[in-house]
Amino acid sequence: MAEAVTASFEAAMERSAETALDRIAAARAAIETIIFGQTQVVEEALVTLLSGGHGLLVGVPGLAKTKLVETLGIVLGLNARRVQFTPDLMPADILGSEVLEESSDRRRSFRFVQGPIFAQLLMADEINRASPRTQSALLQAMQEYHVSVAGERHDLPQPFHVLATQNPLEQEGTYPLPEAQLDRFLMQIDVGYPDRAAERRILVETTGAPQAEARHVINAEELMGIQRLVRRLPIGDSVIEAILDVVRSARPGEGDPAITQHIAWGPGPRAAQALMLATRARALIGGRLSPSNDDVAALAVPILKHRMALTFSARAEGETITDLIAKLTQRLR
Repeated sequence: MAEAVTASFEAAMERSAETALDRIAAARAAIETIIFGQTQVVEEALVTLLSGGHGLLVGVPGLAKTKLVETLGIVLGLNARRVQFTPDLMPADILGSEVLEESSDRRRSFRFVQGPIFAQLLMADEINRASPRTQSALLQAMQEYHVSVAGERHDLPQPFHVLATQNPLEQEGTYPLPEAQLDRFLMQIDVGYPDRAAERRILVETTGAPQAEARHVINAEELMGIQRLVRRLPIGDSVIEAILDVVRSARPGEGDPAITQHIAWGPGPRAAQALMLATRARALIGGRLSPSNDDVAALAVPILKHRMALTFSARAEGETITDLIAKLTQRLR
């Protein structure tokens, strides 16, 4: 009896996985008809959302970060909103506030007016331009998926994802994100320049009269179903050990002293959790039902980079976080 139940469960999971693979492939193809030359960025953004997490997009202006988030909202069927973060933005501008209303019989009461955070996909554009007080308003929402206003709890829509953008060049008038908030982002997605062929395609296809438009492929319910599937995918002990090795060896006092001597502070257990989920999601995007060490190595930089800091002497010597993580993952490939 137990064997029959197990076989039935495995068959149902296999059918769900096959359907998910088709839907993910269709969604990725739809996104790449709008976003050119950013294959890795698109993949990492999808990994972030399929893992149920939040992403921090870092890149200079003009690299289609905003366009990518808009396209993701349309293709994945999510209710998306955008907030332009500025120094004068207040927490109530994001969360919402209570307003005093008077009824026809002159009775007064407070009514909560939802802010833009009540969306399934929130784009926090140039998040580091807002004050720390406003940035911290996102902390509870990103971790606990609800907000508290005037002592009352208000649950956020499901699914709920934050994709924030940040300009790494212009730092005047900005407020660096605190480590506690950076840790809430599952992944830091670095957006670089496209290659020559991709940039030529951008010139041809975006400066004419007819332009491609994003099309709806997946709805929110299907996305949440895929997120549940990601959590059920099997993962081998060797991959779990690889995740632990990479994360733990990136902390001061653990791992190779030649590497850890350059690290001021390293990633916590939340980084290992993120890597565990992300490797499963990347495997699914690649058409596989189980992650490998290659997935761990490919995702180590975007997941660990914003959760580590170099010592002063390491920065003076020209070391970078990316190079250190690359050394930690060499033996996985």
